[in-house]
Amino acid sequence: MKVRGKRECRECGTRWSYGRTGEIACPACGSPRSVATDDPELQTDAAATLDLQPIRQDAAESSTDELATRAGQACREYVARRGFVSEGTVRPVDETYVGALELRYAAAIASSKRTLTEDEELYVLSLLRSVDAGERPPADELPASFAGARGLAVARTVRDYRRDIRKWTAERSADPAITDLAQRLDDHAVRVDHLDGEIDPETAERLLTACRTLGSAIRGDGGATLADVEADLETLSATL
Repeated sequence: MKVRGKRECRECGTRWSYGRTGEIACPACGSPRSVATDDPELQTDAAATLDLQPIRQDAAESSTDELATRAGQACREYVARRGFVSEGTVRPVDETYVGALELRYAAAIASSKRTLTEDEELYVLSLLRSVDAGERPPADELPASFAGARGLAVARTVRDYRRDIRKWTAERSADPAITDLAQRLDDHAVRVDHLDGEIDPETAERLLTACRTLGSAIRGDGGATLADVEADLETLSATL
């Protein structure tokens, strides 16, 4: 959808960004009387925060499977509100988004098992402890039985990113190479989906890096270029 992102309160004069609050009500005085001060821009991201602390507080009284199930639902609701274009600007892929998806898929795997090994339980609890802080366990701490959770999380992230890039390019005279590179990233993500995410975790991270490089090249930050994305894709083609 398109929104007028810059708003000004008619009561107290406070100015704010709808992309940050997701509300037309003034964050300073609470007045619903505000006016837009700019033109409508594409907005696929809503103001959403992932807070797993209430679930963590029940760790002593609940099984890991129960905690994971609750966290998975919270992550599902969070991701449903998130996107990658805010007020017409393409946003970076943040770790909380990827981590929320990984926890969601890990919860599904955990619920399918009769029992969890110690390293599996530690991995799920590590996700629960750190995902809402924007952290994921390193690849060497990922049990082989949960590799699919990471692969699927990355694949879903890439596909969601490509969806928003397609909406963004449709509204402007963007370099056609952006559309082509986004499609090729999506093709890799589809392959990962077909493998149920069962790929080497390092390969999954390379796919995620290529996606982030595309975003950086679009925004013109970090020195990234479309040629860098091309190079990342060439490397991925040899492993996927």
